Amino acid sequence: MLDQSFFSRDVEQVAHDLIGVTFMVDGIGGAIIETEAYSKTDPASHSFKGLTRRNAAMFGPAGCAYVYRIYGLHWCMNFTCGQGSAVLIRAIEPSFGLATITKRRGMTDRRLLCSGPGRLCQALDINSQFDGLSLCQPPFCLKYSPQTQSVTRSKRIGISKAKDATRRFCATNSNYLSRPISK
Repeated sequence: MLDQSFFSRDVEQVAHDLIGVTFMVDGIGGAIIETEAYSKTDPASHSFKGLTRRNAAMFGPAGCAYVYRIYGLHWCMNFTCGQGSAVLIRAIEPSFGLATITKRRGMTDRRLLCSGPGRLCQALDINSQFDGLSLCQPPFCLKYSPQTQSVTRSKRIGISKAKDATRRFCATNSNYLSRPISK
């Protein structure tokens, strides 16, 4: 199980080291295969302009959930690293609770069930009620597994600022990524 000290490190190192970690909410989830790192000095980060009601979890303790809505439609899940930094969880490879995930997503294509932050939150039933909760206690479970796969670093996706920053981390040969790795 991961504890707060895992998250109390450099956000890019945490984003890298989360690849392969099993992430579950109430026993439903799978291995994290795609993340993005954001810090308060990053123009693309919600914390760049300082503390607000929306981003308060980013400025709280490391090892908490930062959940927000994007485009008024989809929830996004981040893991805080303290001091205005957080890791966006972009995709997991679903392997626990597949029947529930399939029902929540209304589809059977396993590759698309949790590929993308909005799909992931729908599949794991994550919403604003999770914002600020500790990742080190239920309903969350994060299990470290030694990395046996290669991790590739690339540009982040879907942002308009700091587009060239290589702060996206992916399981190199995964078929469950939200988008292919940019060359």
